[in-house]
Amino acid sequence: MVIIYTDGASKGNPGPGGYGTVLKYGQHRKELSEGFRKTTNNRMELLAVIKGLEALTKDGLDVTIYSDSKYVVDSVEKGWLWGWVKKGFKNKKNPDLWKRFIPAYKRQKVKFKWVKGHAGNPENERCDQLAVNSSRGPGLQIDHGFEQQSNDNSLF
Repeated sequence: MVIIYTDGASKGNPGPGGYGTVLKYGQHRKELSEGFRKTTNNRMELLAVIKGLEALTKDGLDVTIYSDSKYVVDSVEKGWLWGWVKKGFKNKKNPDLWKRFIPAYKRQKVKFKWVKGHAGNPENERCDQLAVNSSRGPGLQIDHGFEQQSNDNSLF
């Protein structure tokens, strides 16, 4: 079984943000993180999950994802996502990331477990540290999906 811990962070929401992901399989461990110059917390929470799933090199694995994001966990576990798909994500945020999530999710046998953030879970705390540190780092990347959505709503 593969275990993935995830967290996202954004200062300002929108503002500089990042994600942190820890993958564990037996004795193997891998940490992933990136920072972005302007994004939202929910985007980073979802991107952390996507990056964890995309890092897996085999299909059909039993994967448990631990996240402190009700947005991500409930969207999948309560089936809201599949309703959004049927409606073409009309009036929903982050369709670019949800469309990227779906094929990565379908490649595996995924279960989500919600964990309370900042409650002493060592791996969740590590993901938070990775997310926050990457959001403060040099060379922040452009979250093209967010910035494109923002520009689409512009009056000019």
